[in-house]
Amino acid sequence: MYIPTFEDMLAARDRVKPYVHRTPVLTSEFLDDLTGAKLFFKCENFQKAGAFKVRGACNAVFGLSDDMLEKGVATHSSGNHALSLSYAAGRRGIPCYVVMPRTAPQAKKDAVRGYGGIITECEPSTSSREAVFAKVQAETGAEFVHPYNDPRVIAGQGTCSAELIEQAENLDMVIAPIGGGGMISGTCLTLSNLAPNIKIYAAEPEQADDAARSFKAGHIIADDAPVTVADGLKVPLKELTWHFVSNHVTDILTASESEIVDAMKLIWKRMKIVMEPSSAVPLATILKNKDMFAGKRVGIIITGGNVDLDSLPWMET
Repeated sequence: MYIPTFEDMLAARDRVKPYVHRTPVLTSEFLDDLTGAKLFFKCENFQKAGAFKVRGACNAVFGLSDDMLEKGVATHSSGNHALSLSYAAGRRGIPCYVVMPRTAPQAKKDAVRGYGGIITECEPSTSSREAVFAKVQAETGAEFVHPYNDPRVIAGQGTCSAELIEQAENLDMVIAPIGGGGMISGTCLTLSNLAPNIKIYAAEPEQADDAARSFKAGHIIADDAPVTVADGLKVPLKELTWHFVSNHVTDILTASESEIVDAMKLIWKRMKIVMEPSSAVPLATILKNKDMFAGKRVGIIITGGNVDLDSLPWMET
């Protein structure tokens, strides 16, 4: 297992620069007053393809030789990695094969196809996703770019927190959502080298809390098909992301479905920005644990904005 290095992150930053945005950091006096903390929102919902995952996808695609790309790239994803890899592949002029759960938001499926991705649907479980993907990869011979358990992807995701600490100085903490752990791993990779004093927290839905349970148990516990409004956080940790989580994360906090939806609505209402349920989990956990964050300067990574506007969660609750 190759563990990406800080030098890999620096190389990724140069490699992806032409293809990604340096996203803004926004603040909200209202949310600062509400939480008792000074919050800095790193807005990856404004990123190319609408999510942070374009960083890792571009690093993987543009880091490969032409020979390796003859048959294109392939992946499995609930949405944001799928459309990010499709975006990157399109920029390099190669095919992208994607296995997606049939229950993935229609907005994400439409975006994948809009970027040229070729979708094969699977059942909404990790076992189905991996089985269908194995068949697609065997048929196409495409280069597998894992959504998060890939050193190229993790190095790319690490570029986000490198920007964040330049834009918001003297942070005490950084918190980001956790599903498979790609963003958190990239954050750990970067901050452990550039700002080891910053505490790293992960935020997870109570109904998909395998990472939190893994963290407490000291080994990976994988759920096959959790059900949560935060559709981007349903996948389990893998060996590579577990390495970073177990060595560098301070704690993993959880929030209920109603707390996630309330936090999402609060950000939409107060900050006037579109973000998806997965991105609201960090604020939900801060609101739930105010004493832990009070008086601190906290970086929050808003991971994506690819939400189905015809099926917002408060329409369903």
